Parts: sequence; structure tokens; C-alpha cells
Amino acid sequence: MAEFLAQNIYLDYFLRIFASLVCGIALGFERKMRQHTVGIRTLTLMSISSAMLCILSDYMARSGLTTGDPTRIAAGIVTGVGFLGAGVIVNHGLNIRGLTSAAITFTASALGVTCGAGLYYPAFLVLVFSFFTLFLIAKIEKKFFPAEKRKFIEITVKNDKVNEALIKEVLTKAGIVVHDLDIDYNTNSGVLKLIYAVHSPDSLNTISLLEELSKTADISNIKLTKN
Repeated sequence: MAEFLAQNIYLDYFLRIFASLVCGIALGFERKMRQHTVGIRTLTLMSISSAMLCILSDYMARSGLTTGDPTRIAAGIVTGVGFLGAGVIVNHGLNIRGLTSAAITFTASALGVTCGAGLYYPAFLVLVFSFFTLFLIAKIEKKFFPAEKRKFIEITVKNDKVNEALIKEVLTKAGIVVHDLDIDYNTNSGVLKLIYAVHSPDSLNTISLLEELSKTADISNIKLTKN
């Protein structure tokens, strides 16, 4: 097999980059199933870019393009781009934005280095797979993991007679994923506060949700916040 791939270098490049694509998608799905911020597109872009840089280092060593350690070149670029990518990551309360942009920055750098070495075929493959990741997988990600935004839902009840299971059912029907619940009960006034830490979809109908929640108990106030 190794000898066959050595004689068919383009097939070898394709298999390496395609394998990295599969690995990135698999790890991304695992992270998304656990509701982590880093998702499918981010890890896939990182995976295929890293594979391309490995191909580049190997090519430079074999072709004699450099007299030193060729891996130091790729390592230095990766380190520098890592700092650059960190600059586009922004923390908005409980939500983090810019991870995919940081990965795209990393991918763009890897594409430039690879094209500079004359490895047009693997660069083209990574470019195609990158567009596949950013457009097609983005739609799949939104369909299966619509709850992206981290928020707090604070429900104030006038008494302690509240059906928590019914409230959670209303939240789930709205596409909200409940992660945690904090309870604040004032023994003097009898006011009960339920504070839910949740993930909510972009398409959340806030008005409809508030109307449904108001029917579940004697609720005096409902508050939806990002932090």
C-alpha cells in the first residue's frame, strides 16, 4: 500500500487530507453533542490545515528546498498564526465568538505557505474541503444543534407552588437546552426565583415563550439575559 501511494502521490495527498477531514468532523460532532463552544467547522478547519502543513514539511525535506529542519518553518508559522487568530476571538458574556474566524485565519495561512512551496494540488483540496466545511456543514450543524446562545432565564413566582417539570417542558418545546437550575426562595415574602442556565436557538420566539411560561404558574416576572 505504501509503495502504491508513493507511486501515486496525488492519491496519497487526497487520502491524507480526506482522513483529516473525517477526523475533524467526528471530533466536532462529539464537542457539539456536549454543547461546547468549539464546533464542527472549527475543528475540521484546524484538522485539514494541520494535515496540509505536515505534507508541506515532508515535501520540503524530501525535495531539498531547505538545508535545515523543515518542520521548524511550519512550527514557527503555526505559532505566529495562533496569536493572530486569538485576536479575533471575542467574549460576549457567556458567549464566545470568532472561533471559526480564527480557524479560517489558520487555514488561509496554511494555504499560502503550501502554494508558496508549489504544492498546488493539496492546496486546492484543502480549499475545496474548507468551503464544504463552511457552507454545507454549517447547515447541518444548525439543523442538528440549533441551540447555540448561552443565556439565563429568571422566573419569579409569587409562591412556592410551582411545577418545575412543566416549566422545563415548555422550555424544551421552544428548542431550549437546560443545563442548570439555581433556586432563590425568600421565606419572608414567599417569593421564589428559578434561574435557568440554558442554550437557546437563534430562531427563539421570545414573546411566545414568555406567554407559555406565564400559563404554568403564578409568575410575577420573567427575565431573559445573556449574562
